[in-house]
Amino acid sequence: MERVSFSAVIKQFKAVFLDSYGVLKNHQGLINGVQDTLQSIRNQGLAVRVLTNDASRSQSQQVDVFKQLGLNTLVDDEVITSGMMARQFLELKVQAGKIAYLGTESSAECILHPGIERVPVSELDLDDLEHVKAFVFVDDEGFDWNRDINKTVNFLRRKNLPVIVANPDKYYPTSNNDVAVAIGGLSRLVESVLNQKFMRFGKPDTQIFMYAFDNLNQYGTFEKQDILMVGDTLNTDILGGNKFGIKTLLVLSGNTRPDNVYMKIRSSGIIPDYITDSILT
Repeated sequence: MERVSFSAVIKQFKAVFLDSYGVLKNHQGLINGVQDTLQSIRNQGLAVRVLTNDASRSQSQQVDVFKQLGLNTLVDDEVITSGMMARQFLELKVQAGKIAYLGTESSAECILHPGIERVPVSELDLDDLEHVKAFVFVDDEGFDWNRDINKTVNFLRRKNLPVIVANPDKYYPTSNNDVAVAIGGLSRLVESVLNQKFMRFGKPDTQIFMYAFDNLNQYGTFEKQDILMVGDTLNTDILGGNKFGIKTLLVLSGNTRPDNVYMKIRSSGIIPDYITDSILT
């Protein structure tokens, strides 16, 4: 667990997987200096992929958001989302009927394929569930946290079907010190109430890393030892990279703070290969 500068350690690799929130941006917007750092990475010939658990936007929408924040160099194929992984599963497994969801309609459009009717949980008829074939936790907005969470619990008590969590993150920062509950955390509450286990897509699951790895190899030849995963969260970015067998770098510009980083590593047992303050170092 070596403390390093990002610019020094990146020279060992041919490609870098970057988390989005906490690495490239935060609650205030794009982290100042990230534009220059990404340009430096590209100038050294490294391939870049952004791996995000934000399932609320498509690849092109993610790129558009970065452009609005001032980062203009990303292209659609360089962004890989947990929502893409959830969509792959649903396209293979649910080809008829309805899919119910908790979240906004725009986010559901990114995950649910057009041939399937999608129904927000608020519009479900709990006495007529025959044609509902799956349920998706999409994002933490677009519903009433009291009424619709209770309705979700009662729906899932009545109907045995695949339940997908499109974003496994438990929370996200809203300031330097505060966080808000994300859909991954909400889904864990419902799991606990029902004593069930749901399917989660995104980091730390290996699928998103394999997708990014295969995507890279469409443009060149890369081995796992050629890739560095950079993230701000031990339980998603670092655990996922470790499980996939690539080197990991924990940055202290997001969820993990300098004052508690070593305590979190000891308590979690999740050990990054490197630690740095940010990718600006």
